[in-house]
Amino acid sequence: MVRDDGSADRQAIVAAAVAVVLWASAFVFIRAAGHDFSPGALALGRLLAASVTLVAVLVIRGEGLPVRAAWPGIIVSGVLWFGVYMVALNWGERNVDAGTAAMVVGIGPVLIAVLGGLVLREGFPARLMAGMAVSFAGTIVVGFSTTDGGGAAVLGVVLCLIAAIVWAASTIAQKPALASASALQVTTFGSVIGTIACLPFFWQLITEAAAAPLSSTLSLVYLGVFPTALAFTTWAYALARTTAGKMGATTYVVPALVVVMSWIALDEVPGPLTIFGGVLCLAGVAITRSRPRVAAPVDPEAAETAA
Repeated sequence: MVRDDGSADRQAIVAAAVAVVLWASAFVFIRAAGHDFSPGALALGRLLAASVTLVAVLVIRGEGLPVRAAWPGIIVSGVLWFGVYMVALNWGERNVDAGTAAMVVGIGPVLIAVLGGLVLREGFPARLMAGMAVSFAGTIVVGFSTTDGGGAAVLGVVLCLIAAIVWAASTIAQKPALASASALQVTTFGSVIGTIACLPFFWQLITEAAAAPLSSTLSLVYLGVFPTALAFTTWAYALARTTAGKMGATTYVVPALVVVMSWIALDEVPGPLTIFGGVLCLAGVAITRSRPRVAAPVDPEAAETAA
């Protein structure tokens, strides 16, 4: 259920901001760990680290199993988002750079807003649509400005597109589950289900982990604890307190953040076009989060006196 009070909205904004920053870092760390881990093994290792962390927190907090009504959404999002999405994104980033991957996955919020309006009956507010248009233009600018030579492998783009579609469908499935289960429960059991779905990659993970350098293994653990366990939980927390469309729109800043992080980590200086695209992303998010001005009520007696 969406709460309209200002406190809930502020909490949702903070939680969404945490998820967005950590997810942006994931694009960089996936590129780093992807040199030593295959897509399936990387997804399984990430999910194992996330599941161990989340189950431990769940036990410490004393939260039990979700109610029956929440399980359909948890199962769907667990298989699709925690399983299929991660494998597809890992595979896609082996063929395209982080900026291009972030741009393609960036169409996910558009699909979330459309599905949210159709399936969840959230409607299509004018400010949300306008902000999405501005931010989507920004993701295109950022993506093309960071693509080597303007080209990208077709397979990588298709895989990132699949990841975007799966992400959108999972968000719509997850939203109703959050009405009857906590963000921690939905994320924990979604991660466990995703881990089970990725178990066919177990021996790949064991073999590759034995040969991988420490830096890649640490990157894998980081991906599990922070962009997965922490970020997916804060995302679910925020999603329970606002609409799916608004939540999707906040992630439009991810491509811009990816560029900045790549600049810091890989010494790649963004050009003017990239900076312009990042500004568009931020401007679009600001539009979606803004509220229409409400005219102050007019005192009839004061108006009559002034007349």
